[in-house]
Amino acid sequence: MRSLNISNDKKRDAVVGMDSTLRKSKINYVLSDGTQKKTVKMLKGLLEISEENLTGRYGDLVKLGEEIIKGDPEIDMERTGRFVSKTKKLYIGKDNKIVYRVNLVEVVKNPDGTEKMRRDLLKTEANILGEIPLQWTGKRFPKDQAVKKFVFTKKYQIKHVNGLTYDYLYDMAKSLHESNSLMFVGGGKKGVDPVVLTRGGVPYRGFLEGRIDGDKYCLILHLTNLELRGV
Repeated sequence: MRSLNISNDKKRDAVVGMDSTLRKSKINYVLSDGTQKKTVKMLKGLLEISEENLTGRYGDLVKLGEEIIKGDPEIDMERTGRFVSKTKKLYIGKDNKIVYRVNLVEVVKNPDGTEKMRRDLLKTEANILGEIPLQWTGKRFPKDQAVKKFVFTKKYQIKHVNGLTYDYLYDMAKSLHESNSLMFVGGGKKGVDPVVLTRGGVPYRGFLEGRIDGDKYCLILHLTNLELRGV
């Protein structure tokens, strides 16, 4: 279980647990013979018989086409279609040589899909377990409005790790349950920074949802990076 440092409405913070709860689908997909499906990786092609290399070997695409008709040089009968495992991701240059010093860039596109700009990809630091806790900002969103305004893509259940944090989280859940609202939470001292789960990860807006049933509580951190706007 991961840990999360979060503050409450009194600006007191505590380290608690957070865990994703996967809902198992009721639909079970099987193959035509009734056996269970499984995901496999298959070798589709090799670098030495790629279109680029074969074009260079035979001169041009017309000659390559003729060779393909004659003898299928684009297929390695021994290796194409093999199952592979334990693969590693590598970057190669224009000469198909492995490159080791890679600068990743972020490509920003316009609404029509054209490229707007390129910039160095920033490795945003995670902030869910730092010295500064995620802030309970006091900004509440009624549930019926929040679901129409944001697309929530991830959710984590916030859990207590001892008796003290049970009371701490129960009070937060009770406050949200009674107001039927979501609480906006964010990073930084003012709570305006996005929530980042891992270094270099996607920045999200965070919203807390709370429910109670007697002495039981459920506190959920909803994350979103998509806002719905009218056009």
